[in-house]
Amino acid sequence: MTESIFQFYKRIQRNDSALNVVCSKEKECFDIFSRQCHFGKVQFSYRDFYKVTLIIGKGKLYYADKWILVDRPALLFSNPLIPYAWESISEEQKGMFCIFNEQFIRAEEKNDSLADTPLFKLTGDKVFFPDEVQLSKIQSIYTQMQEEMRTDYRYKSDILHCYLHLLVHTAMRMQHSNRYESHPNAAQRIVELFLELLERQFPIDYPHATLTLRTPADYANRLSVHVNHLNKVIKEVTGRTTTEWIAERLIKECSQYLLHSNLSVSEIAFSLGFETVSYFSKFYRKHTGKSPTDVRKSTTI
Repeated sequence: MTESIFQFYKRIQRNDSALNVVCSKEKECFDIFSRQCHFGKVQFSYRDFYKVTLIIGKGKLYYADKWILVDRPALLFSNPLIPYAWESISEEQKGMFCIFNEQFIRAEEKNDSLADTPLFKLTGDKVFFPDEVQLSKIQSIYTQMQEEMRTDYRYKSDILHCYLHLLVHTAMRMQHSNRYESHPNAAQRIVELFLELLERQFPIDYPHATLTLRTPADYANRLSVHVNHLNKVIKEVTGRTTTEWIAERLIKECSQYLLHSNLSVSEIAFSLGFETVSYFSKFYRKHTGKSPTDVRKSTTI
């Protein structure tokens, strides 16, 4: 299950009276915390919010097919699209992190000034290692964000946006290529994450959302691996192609809608990302031998 900001607050047992309002889907949300991390490895994280973390403490940062040793202070950017896991290898784990939702990121920032930064890019480094001067600057930015969070200033959100920009561009100034290691069980890990990500796409909250991951390339981008590598690994480990897995899950969802919902065939097609009803019908018949209309009619007999 993908964790929302509201669920995150519940998990850390924060019970602000205004929490339901502040962190609703319609309102922007930004918060900052001191970092505490249990010794050992945590599961891969799926969240629907953004997180920028100053890590002070040693550990290993895992992605789908690679990992990197964090043996000195680091600044980590995470977004809802890319899962990762953290394994603490030192008892002392300190630092700060801020979290914010899609509403906090203005549309023009996501498509313009922040579009080509570690906050949104699916490829490239997400972790950066500051020197002493840069670390001091980053710590100062977090301290100023904390102070601003305690004010009632009318334009507090604008100031927090500026601090976020400072964090992003401080990291980009020290950008360099990190050395990542391959997982000894990378193939199995990729398969597990792919299948979990595939299952997470459903059910679709129509009409508020439509299926966004339709092709092997879509899944490869989310997992930060090349699509050819994803296809090779899926085939070697499962004996089936990536396309076959996606098609099977789509057919299962199509059938559930046809048999157990009041959505029209065209609404089902749109919610599952098909551009036209005719293409949806052709796809469904190819994999089942029946048309969507025939299946829908069978439920009314």
